[in-house]
Parts: sequence; structure tokens; C-alpha cells
Amino acid sequence: MGLFKWLYPGLRIKRWVFLCCFGILLCSMGFVLTIMEARKTSGSLIVLLGAGVVAVSIRKIIKSVVAVLLPQRESELVNIIYQKRFLERGPKIVAIGGGSGLSVLLHGLKEVTSNITAVVTVADDGGSSGRLRSQFNIPPPGDIRNCLVALADAEPLMGDLFQFRFQESGELEGHSFGNLFILAMLKVTGDFEKAIRESSKILAIRGRVVPSTLKRVSLVAQHQDGTRTEGESNISKAKRPIERLYLKPQGCGATEDALEAIRTADAVVIGPGSLYTSILPDLLIEDLANALAVAPVPKIYICNVMTQSHETDRFTAFDHVNVLAAHTRPDVLSHVIVNTGQIPQDLLQKYAREEAFPVEADTARIKSLGYSVVEANMIHCGDTVRHNPRKVAKIILEIVQASRRKMQDNRKKKKAAAYVAVS
Repeated sequence: MGLFKWLYPGLRIKRWVFLCCFGILLCSMGFVLTIMEARKTSGSLIVLLGAGVVAVSIRKIIKSVVAVLLPQRESELVNIIYQKRFLERGPKIVAIGGGSGLSVLLHGLKEVTSNITAVVTVADDGGSSGRLRSQFNIPPPGDIRNCLVALADAEPLMGDLFQFRFQESGELEGHSFGNLFILAMLKVTGDFEKAIRESSKILAIRGRVVPSTLKRVSLVAQHQDGTRTEGESNISKAKRPIERLYLKPQGCGATEDALEAIRTADAVVIGPGSLYTSILPDLLIEDLANALAVAPVPKIYICNVMTQSHETDRFTAFDHVNVLAAHTRPDVLSHVIVNTGQIPQDLLQKYAREEAFPVEADTARIKSLGYSVVEANMIHCGDTVRHNPRKVAKIILEIVQASRRKMQDNRKKKKAAAYVAVS
């Protein structure tokens, strides 16, 4: 019955379907005539005419369908199809982290592949996310919202809508529309992961976003002076050096989607972002760290460009790597990307007032731990210093390609060795 709906009036398709059938009929007649010796020329002309009619009618059918499905992007159809097919062939990349650092990275990755899985921390307890988490007993949606918007392929207005924050005093003050939308979707679907998937469809994201765990977790910091601070937002305000970080409760499990993504990945990227409050909360989930450790693919840590006041004071790149390894396992990493670009003096002065300074790229010390190090100018300077998402994505792609070549060479060597052994 559904097939006949294509023939309903008003669809602007029926006429082109009939024209296509007429073109096929002409082609058939032409082929018959070409068999006859005296009619070969006229038969060939009729075949060409029929083929032209079929081509025009198919083009019109596609145009009619696209005009309904993508009314504002009809002229971009070829680019959309090419881009989609090109990105579908890209490597499978898992990006682990949270905060603004992860969303910056995703902006670059989505230009080289659509096979992205963002594994997002759910330890945030401040701002709008913290209020919703406390009031409705849900995982904090803020970092997930940022990742959805970063991967969105929908119109920019839709992203602006999700990031819109209510400023007026009242119950909605400080809440972002996207957080409230995810909450509403959770209430409709009854499942947080499903709520994220449905929100992803609305934003037409390239890739997917999954929480690192569905457990209600809190961050606890053990400071060097012996005191403890609980809660991600409180740790950021504590202004005391951190000695150790752990999750409460301990032993929470990672989501199956996150583990499966790591198992099937071509590369896993960790960071950039706040070392203690964006990156470690994910890696402190034991089964996630274990899955990462045994993954036979590049595991790339993108080191921060600047230190973070009272959390990573005077930290070098080696110190960042050392903290990650000490809190988890040394084999959760294989590659480290460090910045060697120069930051303008005016920005250095601005950051110095906030007690933040450039992270020294002490490459030799990192290599002494057995990690591969990539040095690059990967900064983008505006009002703030950020990683350049395109440059970082390009470096990641080069690491993945080099890893694939190495694996292919190893397979060839094994085959050659096996052949020699048999002969």
C-alpha cells in the first residue's frame, strides 16, 4: 500500500515517474530497432532520447524529494552527499574527556571523520548541571550538551538554541536550554542514554556522545596539606595543590557503549582539558581504564597549553603525563602531543594575572617513560589560548595512518616468516 502513496496527487513526483517510464519505453523500442539492419541509426537515436528522458526525470524526482527533506540546503546536495560518504570512511576515533577542551577537539575531528564517539565525564556538580543533578537525580547534562553542539551538523541556529542560557531572575536563571531539553527528553524516554541518542538526531550530529558511567559519582581530592575536598566545583575553588584524586563511590562501572567504542576504535584521544576535573574522572573508572590499557591502537594524550591555577601550578608536560599514569596505569597512553608554538606577549600577561603559564614541553623526559611524542605548533590565539582543532585533528589522523601502515608491515613480515618456516 505504501508504494502507491508515491502516486498520490500533490507530491510533484507522479509526473516524473510517468516520464521515467516513458523514457524506459523509448529505450526499449530503440534497442529493438537497432537489431534491425535498416533501422540501426534511428534506433540508436531513440535509445539516446530515451536515456535523456530517464536522466531528466530521475533528476527531477530527486530534486522534489530533496526540496521537502532539505528545503534550506537543496543547493548543497552534492556537497552533503560527498561529505557524508567521505566522512563515513574515516577512522573510528574515541575522544575521552569533558569541559571546553573536549568540545574544541570535536570541532576538528568531525571534519575528518564521522566515526566519532565522545566519552564524556559525568562528575560535574556546579552551575545548571549541578542544580539539575541535585533536583532530578540525573547525570549532569552540561558537558554532554556541549559535545552534542560541537558535533552538530544542523543549522547554526539550532546549536545557538541549545547553548542559550536564561539570564532573567527566577527558577530558570542560569539554566541553558540544552540542559533542560535533555532533561525533558529523559522524562519522555525514561532512559538517559536514549535521551542523548534522540537529542543527537535532532542536532544531526556526526558521531555519537555517550556518558562514561551512569552512576551518580562525585570527585574527591586529597590535598597535599592533608585536607579533602568533595565535589568537582569545590575542587576548582579549593586553591590547594592536589595529591590524589578518586571517585565516590569507588568501583562504578563504565557504560557498555563506552567500552565497546574503545574495543573497536582505530585510536583513542584523551584531552585536552582540565587534568583533574575533566580527564581523570573518566580514567578513574577502572573497567574503562583497563579497556584502554589493552586496546592495541594509538592512545593519544593531548597535553594542555597552559597550566591551571592551584591545580597544575608549575606543571610541565611530563608532570601531566605522570599524574595520568600514577592515577591509572602507564599503558593507558602510547602517544603524547605537546605544543611548541609561541604565545603572544599580551596573552601571556593576561594569563599571568590569573596565575596560569605555558606548559613546558619537556619531551625527553616523556620519551624516557616509553611514550611517542609529537611536537607541534597547535595553538589558536584569540581572546584566549586554545588548541587549534584542525591542526590537532590533522596530527591525530597522521598518527592513525602511521599506525595502520605499521600494522600492515607487521602482517606482511609475519606472512613472510610463516612462508619461510613452511618452505
